[in-house]
Amino acid sequence: MKTRQKIILFFVASLYSFTPAVEAKSAVEVLQNDFVFPNEIIGLPTKLSDFKDLEINYFTTNDDVKIAYWEAGEGEPIIFIPGWSANGAEYINVMYLLSKKYHVYVLDPRNQGLSQRVKYGNRISRYSMDLKQFVDHLNLSQVNFSGWSMGASVLWGYIDLFGTQSIKTLSLIDEPISIYTHSNWSEEERLNAGGMTTSAEKMIAAYSGTPMSEDIVDMSVMARYIANDSLYFQNSEAFASATIKNNFDSMSQVLFDHAMNDWRDVVSKKIDVPTAIFSGDYSHNVRSQQWANSVIPNSELYIYTKKEEGDHFLAFKNPKKFTSDLDSFIERNK
Repeated sequence: MKTRQKIILFFVASLYSFTPAVEAKSAVEVLQNDFVFPNEIIGLPTKLSDFKDLEINYFTTNDDVKIAYWEAGEGEPIIFIPGWSANGAEYINVMYLLSKKYHVYVLDPRNQGLSQRVKYGNRISRYSMDLKQFVDHLNLSQVNFSGWSMGASVLWGYIDLFGTQSIKTLSLIDEPISIYTHSNWSEEERLNAGGMTTSAEKMIAAYSGTPMSEDIVDMSVMARYIANDSLYFQNSEAFASATIKNNFDSMSQVLFDHAMNDWRDVVSKKIDVPTAIFSGDYSHNVRSQQWANSVIPNSELYIYTKKEEGDHFLAFKNPKKFTSDLDSFIERNK
């Protein structure tokens, strides 16, 4: 009888522990098309199918949103969280370079990239929960995380909610600590926080194309985006444009919450892991990145020059330098 009970218990346990195999699909298969990059660059693919192990997969959050993620390579994991309106397609060069050594993931946030469009959960805290559920989906215990622009805010929310136990290293790319400038701040507080608007509503309107005074919204980021002066950036943006169909109304739902969060307490009190901070001479965020570097223990600051494409899009305009710097940083902190 005892033997029979053991067999039954083993059978039941196996049913609950069984996880169906997820059929991995190549990016070309998912997108149903190959893509030829406009510029041939040595050391990078000339067409999408040259990136043979690039996959696009999906998981579903606990509030029933289908989230896409891009995946390539083997080894130590790195998870990239894109900025507002961005997606895995824009990371094509970064992924290709790093996948030679790392298992690289890029998460498309809800309402962005290839992820589902929904009218709920459009808060940074929910995006941070999506990231937590992605890490759980992958069954990873420690990860190198990298957040660019709004992606850094998603990571600050993640740290605020879940701590740093799962974070091996952290890299943050050119994100103000508080986008919104409070009326009672001194100029020093504004610069340290990186405040770039006095009205979240007008910032959203400006991003939709409404002309706006620079005194209300700092639009220098858009000027650097339009300066499409990097062959790498031309390739990744052309691929993203051909691959992703953005919807401003869907993407804009998170912008107000994103703009109004002040992360100075998280940045100054809750980050206790090796941290790399990236910015550049073209960026208006340098002062806030210097402040973050001054308050985060064991942090390193990288300021790219103008010749090194040191602006808000530095990882995509100069992916070889960025991936080399990130790799060296991770290696030093093993």
